[in-house]
Amino acid sequence: MTQGKGWGKRLRGSVLGKGLPLALGSMAPALALAQTADPKPWQLNMGRGVTASAQHAYDAHMIALWVCVVIGVIVFGAMAVAMFRFRKSKGAVAAQFSHNTVAEIIWTAIPIVILVAMAFPATKKLIAMYDTRDAEMTVKVTGYQWMWKYEYLGEGVEFTSRLARESNALRQSHAVATLENNPHYLLEVDNPLVLPVDTKIRFVLTADDVIHAWWVPALGWKQDAIPGIVNEAWTDIQTPGTYRGQCAELCGKDHGFMPVVVQAVSKEEFKQWLASKKPAAPAEAAPAEPAPAEPAPEPDPAAAAPTAARTDSAVAAPAAG
Repeated sequence: MTQGKGWGKRLRGSVLGKGLPLALGSMAPALALAQTADPKPWQLNMGRGVTASAQHAYDAHMIALWVCVVIGVIVFGAMAVAMFRFRKSKGAVAAQFSHNTVAEIIWTAIPIVILVAMAFPATKKLIAMYDTRDAEMTVKVTGYQWMWKYEYLGEGVEFTSRLARESNALRQSHAVATLENNPHYLLEVDNPLVLPVDTKIRFVLTADDVIHAWWVPALGWKQDAIPGIVNEAWTDIQTPGTYRGQCAELCGKDHGFMPVVVQAVSKEEFKQWLASKKPAAPAEAAPAEPAPAEPAPEPDPAAAAPTAARTDSAVAAPAAG
C-alpha cells in the first residue's frame, strides 16, 4: 500500500537511528493491545477501524484466519504424524491402494460445508456495506488532479482540500522527513473533511478529469471516483479523532501527493463548525417608503377667461336672431 511507504520512511528515521532492539522492545506493549485506527510499524494484523464497515471487514478477516489456522493445524499435523511415525526406518510398509471413495467424499464435502457456512455472514455484511439508506447527511467528493473537493449537500458549504504547504515545501526541498520536522509527512492537508460521530453519512463520489480513489483505511472502505459516474458509500464514525488516507488510484505525476484527512468530532462541535463555514446571509433591505401624492394642478385664470367669453357669445347669439 502507498501509505505503508510513508510509514517505512518514518520507520527508517526513528527505528534504525535508535537501534532496532530498543525499538522492538518499546513497541511490544503497543502491539499487544488492540489494533488502533492508524497503522503502526511492524504491525502484523489488520486494524479494527472506527466504523461499522471496518468492524465487519475485521470480523470476516478473523473468522477466515482462524478457519485457515484450524485447517493448517490438521493438515500439517497429519503430515507430520505420517512422516515421523510411519517412516521407513521404523519398518512401516505403505498401503497399496489408489482410491478411497469415502475419503474423497469427506475431503470434498467438508470444504464445501466450510465455504457455505462462511458465505452467509460474509454476504450479509457485504450487503450492509453498500446500504446507503437512512443516511442523516450526504457529502459529495470530487477528485481533481491533485486535490479533493468536498460539498455538504443541502448545507451550502463546499471547499477544496490539498496537500499542506509544509509537506509540499519539504518534498520540494529534497530534505529528509522525520517525525520531528514533519510527523505527518505527505498525509496532512490544508482543509480536512470534518464529520460528526455516531451519524450515518452518505458519500457520493465522482471525478472531474481522471480516475481517482478516495481511501481512508480507518473507515474500512475505498471507493473509486470516476468521471461521468457517481459511486456511493457510507460511514458512521464511532470514535472522535483524525484519520488519514490518500488517493489509491494512479492519477498522474502528483498521485503520491493527494492525501485525505478526516476529522471526526462530536455532533455539537460539528454543528458549530458547519455554521461557521456557511456564507453569511445578506442583510434584508428596508421596505421603501411610498412616494407622497402630488397635489392636483390649479386652473390657470388666463386660460379660463377666453373659454368663458366664448360661452357667453354662444348663449347670446340665438337671442340676437
